[in-house]
Amino acid sequence: MKLLYGLNDLPPPGQMLILAIQHLLASIGGIMAVPLLVGSAIGLPSDEIITLINASLLASGIATIIQSLGLGPIGIRLPVVMGSSFAFIGVAIAIGKDGGANGIMGAALVGSLIVIGAGFCMDKVRQLFPTLVSGVVVTLIGLTILPVAVNWIGDAPATHAEFASIPKLALAAVSLTIVILVSVFCRQTVSAAAIVTGLAGGYLTALITGMVEPEALFQTPWFSRPEPMKYGFSFSVEAVIAMSLVYLVVVAEAAGDFIALGNNCHVSVSGRDLKRGVTADGLGSTIAALLTAMPLASFSQNVGIVGITGVASRYVVATTGGLLILAGFIPKLAALAITIPKPVIGGVGLIMFGMIAYTGIRMLIKTSDTKRNALVICTGLSAGLSVTFEPRLVQHLPDTLSPLFHSGITTGTIITMLLNQLLPKSPES
Repeated sequence: MKLLYGLNDLPPPGQMLILAIQHLLASIGGIMAVPLLVGSAIGLPSDEIITLINASLLASGIATIIQSLGLGPIGIRLPVVMGSSFAFIGVAIAIGKDGGANGIMGAALVGSLIVIGAGFCMDKVRQLFPTLVSGVVVTLIGLTILPVAVNWIGDAPATHAEFASIPKLALAAVSLTIVILVSVFCRQTVSAAAIVTGLAGGYLTALITGMVEPEALFQTPWFSRPEPMKYGFSFSVEAVIAMSLVYLVVVAEAAGDFIALGNNCHVSVSGRDLKRGVTADGLGSTIAALLTAMPLASFSQNVGIVGITGVASRYVVATTGGLLILAGFIPKLAALAITIPKPVIGGVGLIMFGMIAYTGIRMLIKTSDTKRNALVICTGLSAGLSVTFEPRLVQHLPDTLSPLFHSGITTGTIITMLLNQLLPKSPES
């Protein structure tokens, strides 16, 4: 397809703003959803979740500008939108429940430095995380956090009589149905915002039925300053290992996004370009941790927008970064997200988390259908889910090993990587 605007073209100011807003609308829902989901799951109060969302918008904008325009040897200089990644939800919730928000930030900070280092050895990282391993990891991320969405739908202790009452189930069902209908029946540019539409539709339904508590929206000011290092940092071996493994999977996937984006922009992406892009990924997540935000990754949906619209200008996406930074100083946006009832978030969460698992399944389908690969996949998934369902399975491991098998995600990842490296790769297997 012929490009309307090439990589280094500068559209007229009015058109530039409209095109930048299009990228903003495709990404802002996901950027806000990740800190909202994590903050809600680990029990942060509303005002702190607002801070988390604002920081994530701010960090996403800064990282987007760095990727698009470059900063010395850092940044791939393609129209890359960076934002809080759903891939980190599961591990962030697991870390946050044990170590709090400061544990998440500490693990994210160390993991981001590992990503920067990984930028200098991309070939080795991609060898450790081929599609077979990455598929197992992504599938586990989706499956192990589904109970979180179930608890949001219930919106009460499981033993309480009000858990999953009929109005709550109905509200979750409305939100879920809207996401499905928009995804199936709307045009691609609209269906890309299905999650945001589902949240909006569920929220409107909750408003009509009197299930919204808008106090946080009224009490929140219009403008605020960032609160860097609000929680400080705490470090544990278990948390750092879990977070770093997810970072490495995201790095391997980002390389694919960059190559696909290069194709859409009609430019070739070299190994040097990948190094600069991955390094910017790591730097963006370092900035995010310092600003008290969720870890970042490139947004695949925005890669699709470039392909659909034929607008490959990196200056358009840099403008999107500027709009994200501006949004990070307006806490009313985050406060609006806070007033969304939990059953609405749970209904949308069911499909979001299921979609993460489906993404992993799609990756696994692309692998060769051999007995050897089947054994690697089944053992990795079973090991990860076993530890998730019954954590006491590893309670008697030595202290030196227990951090490695602390969560289902890390257990499944390690087992899958080891089997993939050790089992022979013969065509007949």
